[in-house]
Amino acid sequence: MDRERTILLVDDEENILRSLKRVFRRDGYTILTANGGQAGLELLKEHEVGVILSDQRMPQMNGTEFLKEAKVVRPDSVRIVLSGYTDLESVTEAINQGSIYKFLTKPWEDELLRNNIKEAFEAYELKLENDSLNEQVQSAYKELEAANKKLKDAAEEKESLIEIRTSALDMTRQIFERIPVGLLFIDKDRNLVFYNQPFLDDLQTEQPGIIGMAAESVLPAVVLEHLDTLNDSRIEPVTLNDKSYQCHISRLTDASGNDGYFLVFMP
Repeated sequence: MDRERTILLVDDEENILRSLKRVFRRDGYTILTANGGQAGLELLKEHEVGVILSDQRMPQMNGTEFLKEAKVVRPDSVRIVLSGYTDLESVTEAINQGSIYKFLTKPWEDELLRNNIKEAFEAYELKLENDSLNEQVQSAYKELEAANKKLKDAAEEKESLIEIRTSALDMTRQIFERIPVGLLFIDKDRNLVFYNQPFLDDLQTEQPGIIGMAAESVLPAVVLEHLDTLNDSRIEPVTLNDKSYQCHISRLTDASGNDGYFLVFMP
C-alpha cells in the first residue's frame, strides 16, 4: 500500500501559501500550511510530514531556525528552504548541519518546483524503507544471536550431561568390579554385553574377553532354559567348573522396550 504523502508549507505571506497549494494540489499530496515557524512546529507534532517547504525571511523565527527545530521534532522529514533572498551564509550553515536538504529560490517555476518536491518525497520514502530494512536486519540478527546462544547453552548442557553420564558409567563399572560376586548382563538376543572380573574368574576361561559371545557357549543349560519363561526373577543352583553357585536371574526392560537379563552368581 502506498504511503500517504504529506507536505507542510510555511510562509508568513498568505498569498504565497495559496499559490503553493494550487501548484501541489494536482499531485495528490495532503497539504498543511502554517504562517510562521512556531505554528509549523505545532503541526509537526500532530502530523507525520514527509516534506517541509519553508520561506527563509519570516518574523520571530526565520526559515533556517525553524528547520533546525523541525529536525528535532521530525528528524526524517526532508526540509527545503524556498526564499526570494540569497542569504547564503545562514542557509549554507544550515545545509552543512544537515538541517536543510535543498535551497530553492522565488519566484519559482511550477514544474521545476513540483519535480523537486517529488524527488524530496522519494528521498524521504527511501530513507524510511532503509530504516525499516535495517530494523528487520537488526531484529533478525538479535533472533539469530538468541538462537545461537540457545544452541550453545543446549550443547554445553548436553556436553555436561554426557560427562556426568560417562562418569556415572565409569563409576558403575568400578563398583561392579569390586563386588565379590560374579555379575553378567545378557541382551534379548542372548549375547553377553557386560560382565565383571569375578564372573570371569568363576568361569575360569582363558579367553581375554567374552563380550558379544552367545550365552549358550558360556552358561549351563539349567540357566538358559529359564530365560524365555522368566517373568520376574528366579534363583537357581548352578555349577561352573565344578564349583556350586546360587544364580539369581532377573529380567530387565529399558525405556525403549529392549529386554535383557541380569545374572548374579553367588558362591
